[in-house]
Amino acid sequence: MASDATTARAEIEALIPHRDPFLFVDRIVERTADRIVTEWDVSPDLPAFRGHYPGFPVLPGVLISEFTFQSAACLFASGADPAVHSNAVPVLTKIEDARFRRVVRPGETLRAEVLVTERLGSARYCKAVVTCAGETVVRLRFTVAETALNAP
Repeated sequence: MASDATTARAEIEALIPHRDPFLFVDRIVERTADRIVTEWDVSPDLPAFRGHYPGFPVLPGVLISEFTFQSAACLFASGADPAVHSNAVPVLTKIEDARFRRVVRPGETLRAEVLVTERLGSARYCKAVVTCAGETVVRLRFTVAETALNAP
């Protein structure tokens, strides 16, 4: 994928099962076999803002982290990784060393860069950095494992 290309929301929905109100990836800015860069325009209408520090709304860190996990899922589902099976989804198995550095407010745009650092069987070890307006919001490492989808 060309580094200056962007992927529309419909294409993201074709990659991962997440949907509104729990789909946070708005654009894929860049993607290679081991790396993805995505963006999220944080809506001022996000329901979390109504109760998370009313009067001074702050985006919960867990949602920022989820944005990175969804970004990784887009990378794995893109077909760039031939070891990922078509009837499987990456499931979060571990979060390590999350370091939050900046508050995110309504209306800001987040950018996530996720890098696969190691593959071991169905596991993918990743590190991510999320920025906003050129400042680091969070750095974290996480592991996902491929899990087969079974009909309910």
